[in-house]
This record gives sequence, structure tokens and C-alpha cells, in this order.
Amino acid sequence: MNEAAPAARETAAARPEATPRSTARSSSVEDVLAGMSVEEKVGQLFMPVLYGSAATTSSSENQARFGAATPAKVIAKYRPGGVILFPWADNVKNVRQLVALTNGMQKASPGVPLLIGADQENGPISRLAPLVTGLPAAKVIGSTGDPALARRAAEVTGTELRALGVNLDFAPVADVNVNPRNPVIGPRAYGSDPEKVAPMVAAAVKGFHDAGVAATAKHFPGHGDTSVDSHTGLPVIKHSRSQWSKLDAPPFAAAIGAGVDAVMSAHVVMPKLDPSGDPATLSKPILTGLLREKLGFDGVVSTDALNMAGVREKYGDGEVAVRAVLAGADLLLMPPDYPKAHDAVLAAVRSGRISGERLDESVRRLLKLKAARGFLTKAPAADAAEAERVLRSAAHRKIASLITSRAR
Repeated sequence: MNEAAPAARETAAARPEATPRSTARSSSVEDVLAGMSVEEKVGQLFMPVLYGSAATTSSSENQARFGAATPAKVIAKYRPGGVILFPWADNVKNVRQLVALTNGMQKASPGVPLLIGADQENGPISRLAPLVTGLPAAKVIGSTGDPALARRAAEVTGTELRALGVNLDFAPVADVNVNPRNPVIGPRAYGSDPEKVAPMVAAAVKGFHDAGVAATAKHFPGHGDTSVDSHTGLPVIKHSRSQWSKLDAPPFAAAIGAGVDAVMSAHVVMPKLDPSGDPATLSKPILTGLLREKLGFDGVVSTDALNMAGVREKYGDGEVAVRAVLAGADLLLMPPDYPKAHDAVLAAVRSGRISGERLDESVRRLLKLKAARGFLTKAPAADAAEAERVLRSAAHRKIASLITSRAR
């Protein structure tokens, strides 16, 4: 019996049935890739924020940013690989609205279904609160010393996200919070001991997979020893390669061992890992050399949000997207000027700066993620009535209470 069997029993009836693998793979990844134009492939690399509470409702923010008034029109024009949800973007209001929005955006996506992502870590980073069950922060879960509880918490969150039509969570945090002055990680991490954090991260990845949702380990190569917030500045971490291997790497290695779907980069400089001065998001020695070659990760590499100051200080909003792809990133998250970033990447592909082979590598990884989670060719529709039954259910609140009671 696996360690999360109780959670599986309690929530199995609450989550929508996963699309059968045979259906998801009726068209293979290679078939889908071969049928895509260059423009469609470039579109797959992007996960923007779209504004508005409904797929077909006009939004002044979308009009100003994209020249298209509704999320559906932006999706039809740019064909992004995904969309991320935030309350401040006016796209998270209530269960029925959110289900209608995610279903509407999937319907608007021509060809390959969307990754619909959320930054739902629980604790202080809970973008879908108060719609979902209020689970404790990773630090609280880590204090229990029980990875089975990390798995159960992730399954609860994943089950609720899936019921809303969200298929990718930007969790779990794999950082080891060794700096008590850290202004951005803190309770978001499972703890300060890599040997204790690693099994928690691996268990959380399995919990998301139990629920049929893709998981993302973040922030590579490690954001735990910073005193600067990468949202507002560019942190520098002076760990040697040996220190990184012992302190920062183990939770990411554990996540990879558990089959994590994606790894998110950090907007941090680690001069002993890459002396260029570029943040990890733009560093080929880090994303390709360490993550791909040393740790053996062949899943999706996502940037952290490209609207953060830590990655915008040196290069413009178009160039930074190109450099992220050249460094090894596959998914370009939240570009502040989506049309500019899109056009810059497309131009780099057409000029040969980003080779066709390199573009196909990223698109293939994104398609494989979608195939693995059952929506390569068709996304299962969310059901509002089912979501209202699943979210904040008694069984899920019981797990939250259990975790709190076992925290030390």
C-alpha cells in the first residue's frame, strides 16, 4: 500500500475521472508536433496572464496589452501553450465563474489544449483562496516529519484544482530555507535541512500526480539562501558547486526521481555555478548544464515570472525571452509585454538564432507533459456542480486539520 492510500480513498470519488491514456495518445506527440507551423510552435512556449472573468468578456487590460479584447481572442490570435490564473487579473471570483472561464479558454484554444496553471502552494501563496481548502504552508507540513502528509496535502490541492479545470500547479517549493532573513521563501519551504526537505518534495509531486495534475518544483537552482526578493531585485548566492550539491540540489533531485513534470528557474545569480552574472533563468550552464545534464531532467523547464525585476534589469522584455529559450527554458511565464516577447522569439527562430531543432525540443517536452496528464488532443471539461461538491469538502478540511494537529 502506498503512503497516500488514505488520501486516495478519501478523494477518489471527489475528482473528475482522468482522460484514459489511450484517448490522450490517439495522436502521438510526434504526430502533433509534425502538424504544427512555426508560429504554432512558438505559441506553445508562452504562458501569459489574461485578464477578465469570462473567456468571451471584453477586458480593457487585454485590449491595452494584446490588441484583443477578450481572453478567447488573445488565445485564438497568439495560440499560447498555457495561461496562468490570478485574482488580481480579475479571473478568479467564484467556483462557477472559474469553471466557465477554464472551459471557455480551452474551447477557444485551436489545436493543442492549454496548460492552465495556478500558483497554489498553500500557506502564504494561495492564489485560489478562498475557493479551495485552506491547507497549511509547507513549513508546517515539513515540521510534521511525515512525507505522507505532504502527499495527502498535494493530492487535496490537486484534486480541487483539477475540478476547476486547472491542470498545472506551480508547486511544490523545493528550496531549502537556510537564511532566516530570506524575504521571499520562508514558510513556503518545507524546512532548512535538505535531507528532510527532499522526501517532502518527492511526496508532494506524487500527491499531485495522484490527483492527475502536473507538478512544478521551484526555484532552481535554489532560492533558499537569499536576503533579496527577486520580485524587486537580483539576489546573489555565493554557494560553491560543492555547497550547491549538498544543500540546494537534493530536493530537486528527489523531485526528478518522483517524475516531476516541470522545474521552475530562479531569478538568482550564482557566480560559482555561472560567472556570467546572468540569473539562472538565462543561464545555459545552470539550466542545461546542471539541471539537464547533471541531474538528468528531461521535463519542462519553466521560467519564473518574466515580469519580475530580478530578470528584467539587464535585458529588454523581448530579448529576455529569447535568452531564456537559448539557456534551456521551455515555458516562458508571464512576459510583461507578451506581443513583444512573442515576436522576438518568432524572429529569433526565423533568423536561425533559435534553431528549429531547439524549438522542437521545447515543444516536444510541453506536448509530452500534456500527453502524460491526459490532454494532448482534448482537455476534459470541468463541471461546476462537481467542483462545488469537491472544493472545501469535509474530507479535505479533515486532512488540513490533521496536518495542523501533527505540526511541531
